[in-house]
Amino acid sequence: MADADLKLLYRELVSLEIELWDGIEGRLRAEYDLALTSFEVLHLLLRRPGRRIQDIAEEFSITVGGTSKVVDRLETAGLCERRANPNDRRSSIVELTPEGRKLVNGALQVFEEELELRIGSVIPERSVREVTAVLSTLRAAGRALDAERKTAAQPPVPAMRAPKQPGRPAS
Repeated sequence: MADADLKLLYRELVSLEIELWDGIEGRLRAEYDLALTSFEVLHLLLRRPGRRIQDIAEEFSITVGGTSKVVDRLETAGLCERRANPNDRRSSIVELTPEGRKLVNGALQVFEEELELRIGSVIPERSVREVTAVLSTLRAAGRALDAERKTAAQPPVPAMRAPKQPGRPAS
C-alpha cells in the first residue's frame, strides 16, 4: 500500500478522534459540567457495576494511576464510591452513587444525540458496522503486535544455578 495513503488514513483517524472528543465533551461540559473522561468512567460503571480500578483501566487502555485519579475526582464529587472488595482485600469495588446514576443517565442522552449528529446522520448504519469492524481488527492487530514486542524485549530468564557453597569459588 502506498505510504502516503497510510499517512493520510492516520491523519484522518487522529483528527476525527480529536474532533469527536472535543465536540462531545464540549456539549457534556456545557450541559452537565462533565468531562468526557469522567463520563466514560461513569458510563462504564452504569453498564457494568462493581468494577475495580484495574478493570476500568483495562477497559480504556489507560494506566491504573490515571484511572485512580479520575475515580478520586468522581468520588470527591459524590458521583461514585469505593467499597471493600469481598474477593480481594487489596482492591476496592467502584460503584455509582444515586447522584452519579442520575447524572450519567442524563449525560448519556446528550452523548447519544451527539453520536447521532456527528456519525449516524452522516453515514448509513451498514457503513457504521463496517467501519467498526475494521477499527476493531486494527486495534486487535495493534494489541497483538504490542504484546509480541513486549515479550521479545524481555530478557531471557537465566537458567537455575545451584546455590553458591561457602568456601568454593563461583563457577
